[in-house]
Amino acid sequence: MKKLRILLTTALALALSSLGVQAASAADSTAAHCADASRPAAPAVQGAAEPVTVWLAGDSTMANPGVACPVGWGSQFDALFTSDVTVRNLAVGGRSIQTWLYESAVSGTMGSDGECVLTSTTYSSRWQAMLNSTTGMKAGDYLFIQFGINDSSPTCPRHVGTARYQQLMTMMARAALARGAHPVLLTPVAALTCSGSTATKNRGFVTETYASGTATGSPVIDLQTLSVSLYNGLRFCPHNGDWGSGPVGAFFCNDRTHFETYGAQRVAGLVAGDVRRQNLALAPYLK
Repeated sequence: MKKLRILLTTALALALSSLGVQAASAADSTAAHCADASRPAAPAVQGAAEPVTVWLAGDSTMANPGVACPVGWGSQFDALFTSDVTVRNLAVGGRSIQTWLYESAVSGTMGSDGECVLTSTTYSSRWQAMLNSTTGMKAGDYLFIQFGINDSSPTCPRHVGTARYQQLMTMMARAALARGAHPVLLTPVAALTCSGSTATKNRGFVTETYASGTATGSPVIDLQTLSVSLYNGLRFCPHNGDWGSGPVGAFFCNDRTHFETYGAQRVAGLVAGDVRRQNLALAPYLK
């Protein structure tokens, strides 16, 4: 009997010991699992953003400033992006889309078709620079095109008819697409004209800009509508006619067409805001 009791006691001790080891192992496993679950996941490693160049083609309302007023909105565009974006502003004052493209090759003579006669089809140096296969537009870049102010002139060389305007804008957009760049078309920014207490639209070539966008699958920023809405939001109308002082004087040059630095900054903000609203691929580069 004594020997049997010893054997039973030994067996029971071994069983209890085995259960203890298993319980401890399960507890350790549970604790380890909880610890892993509570530990924050390591952040995903993101590659550096691909550098992008934003090319600007337009007139004085977009161009870099000279000594004083006017200040084009394009000169304020770069500050709205991260350092991965470089803005190349090739807008030039006084240009229609045709004189920007062909410069002095656009004559002062109007042809029987109602368009200014071209003496040469050689492109201007600025458009050639954009088309350069080594240093010009590359895949992933952007081309913002805004004309339609000087183009409305009735006389050459600035005059551009609506059909010709659409043709040239479409050509520029397709040239960008051929290089893997993304064209963005803009209607012309509005000057300030008041009808009583309301700022009103005063630019043409809107239909043609949208038609070019449709023909090339390019986004259109309706800068005319956006700018007029801004002027109304700032209550620029009605006005007493003293255009050089007060809020209007801080926004515009005396001609109510071109911008002081503050006005250029606000218009650049309109363009950037619509890039974000339309969720263009350029939007993540905005600050």
